[in-house]
Amino acid sequence: MEMEQEPNKSMDVEFLILGFSSNGTLQIVFFALFLIMHLITLSGHLIIVTITLTDPGLNTPMYFFLRNLSFIEICYTLVIVPRMLASFLPKCTRVTLTVCAVQMYFFIAFGGAECFLLSVMAYDRYVAICNPLRYTLFMSRNLCKHLLVVACSSGFSISLGLTLLIFRLPFCGSHHINHFFCDIPPILFLACSDTHANEMAVFLVCTMILLIPFLLILISYAFIAHSIVRIKSSEERKKAFSTCVAHLVVALQHYGCAIFIYIRPKASYSLDKDKVVSLIYTNVTPMLYPIIYSLRNKEVKGALKRVWKRKFISMSG
Repeated sequence: MEMEQEPNKSMDVEFLILGFSSNGTLQIVFFALFLIMHLITLSGHLIIVTITLTDPGLNTPMYFFLRNLSFIEICYTLVIVPRMLASFLPKCTRVTLTVCAVQMYFFIAFGGAECFLLSVMAYDRYVAICNPLRYTLFMSRNLCKHLLVVACSSGFSISLGLTLLIFRLPFCGSHHINHFFCDIPPILFLACSDTHANEMAVFLVCTMILLIPFLLILISYAFIAHSIVRIKSSEERKKAFSTCVAHLVVALQHYGCAIFIYIRPKASYSLDKDKVVSLIYTNVTPMLYPIIYSLRNKEVKGALKRVWKRKFISMSG
């Protein structure tokens, strides 16, 4: 076929997403499993968005950032999971180059926005614990909004440049994507020209999106740990620790998987193994976020009860 012999000259090129298995029975099992996980993920994050919007007791900078993190997670999973689920269905594994580029753009954009926002949330916890008397002064409503805008705009602008750079490459030979979505490493493998400059660009972008925010989070938590140790009251120390450990666990999961995938040379890629790691940070980790971050939180549980009672009273009235 001509498509298999020449570099792409238009956006009409098609890719075939291989996914996980060609076994019909396994595909049905995978489809059902990932669909259930996806619905749990969406439900958990929608609950967080709803209660942080409706309950006045959660009108604080920490829950403002948490609400927007959940919104970003909803968008992030909607970019990846529906296409992944479609790949388990017959005749739904082909995507055009345009669709593939759009998916990669939003994947990097929302992923980058999440990375920057997690570092902002670490700063919020640093101020709350290390400078509690000046917390409301430092973390004003306007500053929170500005930090959110900077985090999101940075993710989207960086993603645009990287996506354009990758999809300017010529693709020839096999158009089979050994993955379940249009991720950076499997797309680079399909290019039929020298990708050294593109790999360097990916490394620099991932340094900005992953390593720098992760380093800022670790520095913030070094100061936080120092302040917590100095707290005399064991009750206050436990409370301060509990407000931070969830965020730290989320950050370690998110950055750990992403750094493993993207900050290494192309020669060390193992696409079959990378699919499993990608599955963790695109499907499993987002599902666990609401549980780790909020649904075990006493304030969030209290808000859920208040919202439920108001809804029950209004229905009964």
